[in-house]
Amino acid sequence: MLKASSFFIINTSMAVDTSPLSRQPTKLDYASPTQFRFGIHQLPKVEFFAVTATLPAIALSDVVIPTPFKSIPMMGDQLTYDNLSVGFIVDEFLENYLSIHEWLTSIGFPKTRKQFSDFKTNISNTPASARSSASTSSDIGDVQSASPANALFSDATLTILSNKNNPIVDVTFRDLYPVAMTALDYNQAATDVEYLTASVDFAYQLYEVQTIT
Repeated sequence: MLKASSFFIINTSMAVDTSPLSRQPTKLDYASPTQFRFGIHQLPKVEFFAVTATLPAIALSDVVIPTPFKSIPMMGDQLTYDNLSVGFIVDEFLENYLSIHEWLTSIGFPKTRKQFSDFKTNISNTPASARSSASTSSDIGDVQSASPANALFSDATLTILSNKNNPIVDVTFRDLYPVAMTALDYNQAATDVEYLTASVDFAYQLYEVQTIT
């Protein structure tokens, strides 16, 4: 008795669906500019009052190679970062504003050099979690910014939140320090309830982006 054999033919050249419906995004939620948290290790009060924070632009340098016909652009090997700008509401006693003001003036030591050295070696400027040891790596990305040896710097983290207020991305700024801060505008003629805000610009070595799973 003969048994019928079964054959299965697999088509390896299946057509790819290129219709407009197949190219629609699967995630329909969009990023909101209000969903973020910002914190500086040495300035915990600024984190609570932060109202604006800009993820800085990044650019890669290029090199132009001249030829008799057309100059040819080639990729460079240096990244440049714009300054980080943060806006915050000033508290009643100006504690967050004055903490940044002291940081700026201590770097510039407008009075004496001792002001600079005292601030740099003051262990109170360093978070407790970073006082035990400092990184010895020569890799710029591994430098531990908050340590008694270099208390003039600090790391900072911009946390991006989902629409449900869950953290989804951490942007960590390495070796950050302030370079400019705006003025405070007092006005006796103001009729509405308005709170004083200030903006501070920070320079830093680099920033790293990490997705939170």
